[in-house]
Amino acid sequence: MNTLINYNAQDIRDQVSPADFLARLGHHPAYKSGKELFYNSMLREERTASFCVDNQLGVWYDHGGANPSGIKGGNIIDLALAYWYPLSFREVLQKITEIIGNQLPVKDYLPETKHRKRSPVKIPHYEIQEVKELGGNPAITEYLQSRKVWRASQGRMKEVYYFVEDQKKLRKYFFAAGWQNELGSWEVRNLYFKGCLGHKAISLIPGDEHSLVLFEGYINYLSWLTEHPLETSTVLILNSISLLETAIRKAKEYTEVCFFFDHDLGGQGASIDLKKAIPGAKDGSHHYLNYNDYNDKLRAEK
Repeated sequence: MNTLINYNAQDIRDQVSPADFLARLGHHPAYKSGKELFYNSMLREERTASFCVDNQLGVWYDHGGANPSGIKGGNIIDLALAYWYPLSFREVLQKITEIIGNQLPVKDYLPETKHRKRSPVKIPHYEIQEVKELGGNPAITEYLQSRKVWRASQGRMKEVYYFVEDQKKLRKYFFAAGWQNELGSWEVRNLYFKGCLGHKAISLIPGDEHSLVLFEGYINYLSWLTEHPLETSTVLILNSISLLETAIRKAKEYTEVCFFFDHDLGGQGASIDLKKAIPGAKDGSHHYLNYNDYNDKLRAEK
C-alpha cells in the first residue's frame, strides 16, 4: 500500500504547476494566448473563459465575477483555498497532497501531454554573477535596439549575468537585459527568454505623487517613455497580469491614474477590473489602437 507524502506549503508553491493541478481535477484550458492559459472559471459559473493561468510564473488570476472565497488570484495554494472554500489551510494542503499523490509535478505544461506522468524535478538553483551597465554585450544591445527602446533603456536597465545549476550540479550560463522589482528580484528579458530571478513583484518608479501610469510590461513602459521623454508621473509596471490586485491597491493612492494595457484578452480583462475598482482611471490604449501593445506600435512606426 502506498503512503501519501505530506508535502509542506513551500514544496507545493515551488513545484506544483497550476495547470497540471487543474488537469488532475478535470479542468483544461479553453485556449492559449501568448504564454497564458485561459479557462472557464472553476470557481463560479461563466460562459466566456476569463480564468487566466501563467504557468511559467506559477500564478493565476480570475478576471470574472466574485467567487464565495473572495480570492481572485495568487499562487497554487491560493487557488486551492478558493477551490475548496471554506476548508482550512491545513485541510487544503492535505487535499492537494491527495490530488498529486507521491509525485510533485514540475512547473511545465503542454496541453498535448497533460496526461503524461512526470518525474519529480527540483526547481533549478540560480545565482546572479554580475550586473553591468548596458553597452558591453552586443546581443543585449541588439535585442533592445530591435525593440526600439535602446535609448530609453539607458540608466533604466542593466546587463544581468547568471547561471542555473541542475540537480547534477551542472551549470548553464545566461545573460539578459534586466530591471529590479520592488522586492529586489531581477526581471530579465532577452530574445529567447522572459522570466524573473527571485520572487515576482511589481516595479514602481517614483515620480509625481499625484499621478500614476500603469503598464503590463517594462518594454511597453520604455516604449511610452520614448514618445513622452518629459513625462514625470510615477510609473507602475505589473511584470505579470496576475499582480493586478497589488497594482490596484497602489493605484488607489493617486489622484490621476492612466493605464496602458495590452489589447489581448488578458489586457482587456485587466482593464475592465481596474476601471471597476477605480472608475476615474483613464484608458490610454487608444495610443496604439491598431496594435496589441505600445511596443508593437513603436516598432511598426520606426
